[in-house]
Amino acid sequence: MAAVLSNPGSSAAMPGLARALLQAGRMTALQADVIGKQAVSEKTPFIDALLASGIIDAWSLATFCSETFGYPILDVASFNIASRPEGVIDNKLMQGQRVIALAKRGNKISVAISDPTNTTALDQIKFQTELTVEPVIVEHTVLLKLIELYGESAEQSLNKLNDDGLDLEFATEEPEAQNAQGAADIDDAPVVKFLQKMLIDAINLGASDLHFEPFEKFYRIRFRVDGVLREIAQPPLAIKEKLASRIKVISKLDISEKRVPQDGRMKLVLSKTRSIDFRVSTLPTLFGEKIVMRILDGSQAQMGIEALGYDPDQKETLMKAIQRPYGMVLVTGPTGSGKTVSLYTCLNILNQPGINIATAEDPAEINLPGVNQVNINDRAGLTFPVALKAFLRQDPDIIMVGEIRDLETADIAIKAAQTGHMVFSTLHTNDAPSTLTRLMNMGVAPFNIASSVILITAQRLARRLCVCKQPTDIPAQTLLEAGFKEADLEGDWKPYMAVGCERCSGSGYKGRLGIYQIMPITEAIEKVILTHGTALEIEAQARLDGVRTLRESGLVKVKLGLTSLEEILGCTNE
Repeated sequence: MAAVLSNPGSSAAMPGLARALLQAGRMTALQADVIGKQAVSEKTPFIDALLASGIIDAWSLATFCSETFGYPILDVASFNIASRPEGVIDNKLMQGQRVIALAKRGNKISVAISDPTNTTALDQIKFQTELTVEPVIVEHTVLLKLIELYGESAEQSLNKLNDDGLDLEFATEEPEAQNAQGAADIDDAPVVKFLQKMLIDAINLGASDLHFEPFEKFYRIRFRVDGVLREIAQPPLAIKEKLASRIKVISKLDISEKRVPQDGRMKLVLSKTRSIDFRVSTLPTLFGEKIVMRILDGSQAQMGIEALGYDPDQKETLMKAIQRPYGMVLVTGPTGSGKTVSLYTCLNILNQPGINIATAEDPAEINLPGVNQVNINDRAGLTFPVALKAFLRQDPDIIMVGEIRDLETADIAIKAAQTGHMVFSTLHTNDAPSTLTRLMNMGVAPFNIASSVILITAQRLARRLCVCKQPTDIPAQTLLEAGFKEADLEGDWKPYMAVGCERCSGSGYKGRLGIYQIMPITEAIEKVILTHGTALEIEAQARLDGVRTLRESGLVKVKLGLTSLEEILGCTNE
């Protein structure tokens, strides 16, 4: 062995992996020398020639490296590879050194590697990221597949889209609106195809928003799926201007104006029977225009009230209220809590040939045939109060106001509810009782509130557990602290936990369901309002009337196994 190691090109030039295997007695000096020379002649890494020789298999080599160098070994099948941080290691380094980032925590980055003696790769990663590198051993063949899957350069991805056969129609695109520069920008076929692919991917994933975000050194695209943003792609930074121009042209925006925010709208025609509307918002940032596209799928309003997640008693209370000939129904909750879909579902139920419905929105998000929808335009003088006054001269039966923002709008809406019209609207409050005090704080007289508002519903959207969910044991004390009562814990039911699978991309959740607080305005609550009662006093009376809080409604969904306790605690803070 000593004679072989003293040969030129053996000991000093022998790869570190070969030396480790040699010292452990896993291969002979002759084998190391032959495989090393073969790797040099074929211009391949030593590890490739080693595995091709059959002396050791990939899994045994990974196990050996883990034990010898003290690095953890990763079973990729049990790891959610989709959660890896993208863009931390550039594609050139990833492909050239056979590494891939697995996780980033603070100033540390976990990196998958199959040859831990490749210190050059580790040094380059440390230099590029300025982070502490923590190697994780991954089976070589598996690592190569991951790099092939995720290491394709953005430019290659963009060019491949030309052959994907996507041929979609943007219904709002108008050739005459394109100036010379705009035409040059949007004629870039890869950019056109890339945008189409992003839109289709977003629709297929059930996303609610697309975020196109330019930064100094990279360009990022994220989708909001089930209320959570996910990074989807990092296309080349060079396409940010062309992509922004393309989106602005089909959204009827001014492509020459990049200094101020703009709002637009576009329609993507998927087939003769289905089209999707997008609300587009641009925002000038330090490194270009950030664009957010909200997906407005009109089919959501056609789902029916059963699909929204109301409990049977809540549904019955709501249906009785909206069938009343006059009065006001208010829907409250934070942005993104599903208020618009709830209102449109109610309007869809009431949308009959014998009923005149008018809506004032900023802007109209879902197109409902048979409903007269008006877009608010403050610049042109078409405000909510102006629209409401016009509605009252149009012989309406039902009026929907997108949002009550000020006293004037509130006064007109309440007077409409008092004079024989059914009025629907929204407010941004945390729960149903605080909605009434919000109206009083605006300056609405308590007697007007008591005589017009007939029901308030507060809502949140919680993520629905995927089919991969599993029962879990949660201590009884924890359940009681969350809001369950002793009687609720009786029986053999168990809460479920999120697990993660391919169907839900490893998140454990798929889709969302509504959590509701339905508060009808009873005579007892009217008396509290007329005495200028506080939100706490109104809430106390509502509890006496049998109204469940948002947390209590959410716990019902936990007991039914529809969502997890963690999700309810997160979206119904109390």
